[in-house]
Amino acid sequence: MLVIVGASGKLGFATLTSLLEHQLLAPSDIAVTSSSPEGTSKLQPFIARGVTLHSANWDDPITHWTSVFQHADAIFLISSARIQKDFHDAPPGQGREADHFKALEGAKAAGVKHVYYTSLAFANPSKSRVMTAHERTEAYLNEHWAGQFTIIREGLYSESWPLYFGHWDLQRDGQRSEVITTGDGKISWTSIADLGLANALILAAPRSEWEGRTVYLSQKQALRLAEVAKVVTEARGSEVAFSEVSFGQHEYFYVNERDMNEGLVTWWSKTYSALKDGECEISDPTLEELLASKGVKPKPMERTIHEMLR
Repeated sequence: MLVIVGASGKLGFATLTSLLEHQLLAPSDIAVTSSSPEGTSKLQPFIARGVTLHSANWDDPITHWTSVFQHADAIFLISSARIQKDFHDAPPGQGREADHFKALEGAKAAGVKHVYYTSLAFANPSKSRVMTAHERTEAYLNEHWAGQFTIIREGLYSESWPLYFGHWDLQRDGQRSEVITTGDGKISWTSIADLGLANALILAAPRSEWEGRTVYLSQKQALRLAEVAKVVTEARGSEVAFSEVSFGQHEYFYVNERDMNEGLVTWWSKTYSALKDGECEISDPTLEELLASKGVKPKPMERTIHEMLR
């Protein structure tokens, strides 16, 4: 049995949907976890088809995770979204990786044979802080996991462009005419639906096919933030200028002028150093090869932006 940890989230839901829509696994061979009533409600159509539901959250003890994984031979461990744990340079073992370690210790005790871990499409080591928890989790798998594992460095969501594009707010930035960041670089933006299908195909394949591998799932098309600005301008019908500033100017603007959380802003600002270094322009063909096996082409980034700004 495969257990998808965090199946009601964006990536988990897209992966689960693809597994069943493409009949890659039988519902009875899949279990999912949810940490909230809203997530459980979202998953009900799949539960009705025979998928097993477990309630679990990152604050549960290792013993609970062990019980969740009791009948699993593999888990799809989607990384924790509790980014606030990473703020202020969290020491090793105290960032989001602590959530992952707990689930992995539970999986180890339950006798899980294969872990598929969703890392992120940055370099390792990375100049960004968003990658730190992933680096530590990848290290755990390499050093402390005795079974099989696959590290999937998930492409940066096309749908997450507002975060990278100066923390753009879809609700209140209708009149915004300028975006500043402390760096730019090409990003191989990849849609969540495309990632869901690619992950599903990996999970449904024989375990040995992906054992011990680290792969990137990103499409070849890559756009800089300056190019995103042009697409946003076209979609809105009014110009949005883009410029690069110093770290100090960037952090001051978003904390003091945009009234954003300082921990978030300083944690995120190092992402732009990674972009400048070209960390997020990915050349791995894995995603496009997987999609092609189902006759699917990657969704263009421009289409996602236009859809989100309608």
